[in-house]
Amino acid sequence: MQGDIDTFEKVQLMVDSFYEKVRSDDLLGPVFENVVRGNWQPHLEKMYCFWQTILLFEHTYSGSPFPPHAKLPIDKSHFKRWLVLFRATVSENFEGEKATEAMWRAEKMGEMFSYKLDYLRSASSK
Repeated sequence: MQGDIDTFEKVQLMVDSFYEKVRSDDLLGPVFENVVRGNWQPHLEKMYCFWQTILLFEHTYSGSPFPPHAKLPIDKSHFKRWLVLFRATVSENFEGEKATEAMWRAEKMGEMFSYKLDYLRSASSK
């Protein structure tokens, strides 16, 4: 156990450990691989900055995380699986306030993305 997610190195460990699970997942792996096409490092770097900004209040991420996901072939099952893997990663490696916050934020992000995708898809089918 690494303690809480309170340094950039621990953010990197969380992100790297999570995406190792994603890469080998039968549901999520192909979706991500279709986008990153073997070039994972730019995505990982972006995720380090995203979580560094959220958890450590070191503002290194800018942008909007939703638009890149808007056209992906994903649905609620993908978000559920993403959250299962994320929670497993955090709980296997960390404990503390930031770890709890990371899981809560991931849950809220998954809910928001899923809701937005449903809305966009229903609006475009009218």
